[in-house]
Amino acid sequence: MNEEKRLQQRRRLMDNKVYQTMSSLTQYMDRYYLDALIGIIPGWGDAIALLSVVSFVYFSLRVIKSLPLTLAVLNNALRDVLMGMIPFFVGDVIDFFHRANIHNMQMIQGFVDGDEAIISQVNRRALQSAIVLIVLLLLIALMIWALVSFGSFLLGLGRGLV
Repeated sequence: MNEEKRLQQRRRLMDNKVYQTMSSLTQYMDRYYLDALIGIIPGWGDAIALLSVVSFVYFSLRVIKSLPLTLAVLNNALRDVLMGMIPFFVGDVIDFFHRANIHNMQMIQGFVDGDEAIISQVNRRALQSAIVLIVLLLLIALMIWALVSFGSFLLGLGRGLV
């Protein structure tokens, strides 16, 4: 009976529109490398890629109702954004190989399937994820400041040459 109830819940979650949206986003962003391609747009590419994580956060927080899973999803997404912000196309190359949406989908799927290993792993990393999230947000702010400063420096050099 317990197995039947779990399968029913799994079907209900997988029929959820948000779950289907996450599945489509994963396919386009990671399997078709759209994340890496839009990352080429300076500044905006990473912001657009970060928007794709909204459905994962909503699903993990509001549908599955797991704070540890939500923290792990955010941790993974912010790490992806930070790596994507590395200048001179290094971040774009990293985005090509680091598939944050696939990893997020695997964590969520593990929760939906009741995979004890994934649930245990996410629960163990809940505190670590909270600390890492704070550090990643600070690093992203620092990276934005550094990129804006570098851009201003380059503009100043360009004005000096004219």
